[in-house]
Amino acid sequence: MFSRRLSTLRVPLARQASSQATLRKVLEEVVPVKQERLKKLKAEHGQAVLGDVKVENLIGGMRGLKSILWEASVLDPNEGIRFHGRTIPECQKVLPPAPGGNEMTAESMLWLLMTGQVPTPEQSRDLSRELAEKGELPTTITHLIDSLPPTLHPMTQLGIGVAALNHDSAFQSAYERGIKKTEYWHYALEDALTLIARLPALAARIYRNIYHPGTTLPPLNKDLDLVGNYTQMLGFGDNKDLTEYLRLYIALHGDHEGGNASAHTSHLVGSTLSDPFLSYSAALFALAGPLHGLANQEVLRWQLAMQKELGSGHEVSHEDIKAYLWKTLKSGQVVPGYGHGVLRAPDPRFIALQEFCDARPDLLKSPTISLVKKTYEVAPDVLKEHGKTKNPYPNVDATSGCVLYHYGLKEFKYYTVIFGVSRALGCLTQIVWARALGLPIERPKSLSMDAVESLIGK
Repeated sequence: MFSRRLSTLRVPLARQASSQATLRKVLEEVVPVKQERLKKLKAEHGQAVLGDVKVENLIGGMRGLKSILWEASVLDPNEGIRFHGRTIPECQKVLPPAPGGNEMTAESMLWLLMTGQVPTPEQSRDLSRELAEKGELPTTITHLIDSLPPTLHPMTQLGIGVAALNHDSAFQSAYERGIKKTEYWHYALEDALTLIARLPALAARIYRNIYHPGTTLPPLNKDLDLVGNYTQMLGFGDNKDLTEYLRLYIALHGDHEGGNASAHTSHLVGSTLSDPFLSYSAALFALAGPLHGLANQEVLRWQLAMQKELGSGHEVSHEDIKAYLWKTLKSGQVVPGYGHGVLRAPDPRFIALQEFCDARPDLLKSPTISLVKKTYEVAPDVLKEHGKTKNPYPNVDATSGCVLYHYGLKEFKYYTVIFGVSRALGCLTQIVWARALGLPIERPKSLSMDAVESLIGK
């Protein structure tokens, strides 16, 4: 109750910047407020108990332990993710879209994550221009990425490229010459914005090198938002629906609190005062793990296999899908795209993507998207009857990769790279705030089995 009450507190309206304020100016006003709030929390409630540690937590991956301060978002098991208290539908209503578009942009989500405030369309557009101006890759990075073998996994290449970008780290340079701790966040912010700006060009270059070698990458267009430039460089700039989908996808995937593996990794590495480039490269290698960032690929493979066996989603019956689900479960496999480590209700990100599909006739006609929708109508009851799934409802991966496939982006191995471009918004926001709040290096206590048994005996 105590932590829930704190999460509802907001920066006073009197502290909010004018509509013409830059992201940096807004943060200069917001940071002191949160610094004082954290100081008060520590002084007045430092001994308050947030939960108990059980042996099952120790040997179960620390699941559910309340042990990370993460400002930008909170994941509720029943309500889903909230970004500074706002639900996904609320964000869709208030966050500015790109000119000519309808979906919230990565820039407007980044502004909300960083400041807790909704940007004006002008502020979001100015941030888009700044990112476009920063977005070109240094020649050293293009040479490095072009030298990598096309057989090297795209996530490995992305992590290498992000780590190498630290060659020009403002934070690392400032730290080496000696700066006050109170100034750390300014340089962390510069690195965060530079990295977010350069991710589309880096990710698109990796896509070109692996899947379309020899094609020319278009230059960055300063009149486009981050995702508009990304789709242009991927070679899908003429597909307005895919651009809109990627805007929604990247905003929705921007943050999912701090306990997931990639977010926690960036936070842990960042706590050592590694610069944002090195910290986020570590997060990308966590995201590349099969248990974390590959789920939408597994869903798509499973859906295509079901489609091959049963037929088009328009033709197959609910009973056919039910039988296929039981076949999957009885073979000892899980149903990909269903269940979640925290959620105990349908993932609101899944609902948002389904609503995107429902609004587009071409997607409704897609046999794959139709099968996704029919599976959602059947799977929860089957999984409840099966009885071994804590959450029988779909997560975002149940549909995200299938839409990419429909729009012609069919290279499965690349899907996690798009996830990596997205998740930078939340991970880098946290790094900025960790430096602003002076959070210490992470150092939990480990125990051997002998030590655990000894504590239990006492």
